[in-house]
Amino acid sequence: MSTQRFNGLSFDIDLGDFSVHVKKFSLEITDNSAIAKRNGKPSGYVLGDCEASGEIVVFRDGLKAFTAAAKEAGSFQEMATFDINSYAKVGDDELKIEAFDCKIKLSSLLDIDETSTDETEFSLPYDVTGSDFVKIDGVPYAPTDDDEETSS
Repeated sequence: MSTQRFNGLSFDIDLGDFSVHVKKFSLEITDNSAIAKRNGKPSGYVLGDCEASGEIVVFRDGLKAFTAAAKEAGSFQEMATFDINSYAKVGDDELKIEAFDCKIKLSSLLDIDETSTDETEFSLPYDVTGSDFVKIDGVPYAPTDDDEETSS
């Protein structure tokens, strides 16, 4: 068994129809499930609503790919949602995380520091808007619409 572990160099990121090299990529889930209480005491749990968002940080070449997609759509705000697929493979271990129907926004478009020698980077926050939400190794994080209909 391999002792190598995943790190930032292990991942490939596909954004809809194109791949882009990212400096940084994050995906955070907010799950509002909670403890149910009866007479002030814990009595099981209730499923809550979920949301997910993150940020893609790219260099100029990555921004060019987004700009081309935005130009084709008419503007950045008119860009269609896209799925984000991140994959990593180290030895015999694989990790796949998918986020569905992500809507991109722009943030930190310029942050110029004349004393810095770092390459300019651009932050692109996004929200997950799809009902398929997020899957981890093919397993949905939240019940799908089909699951909710069959359990009612």
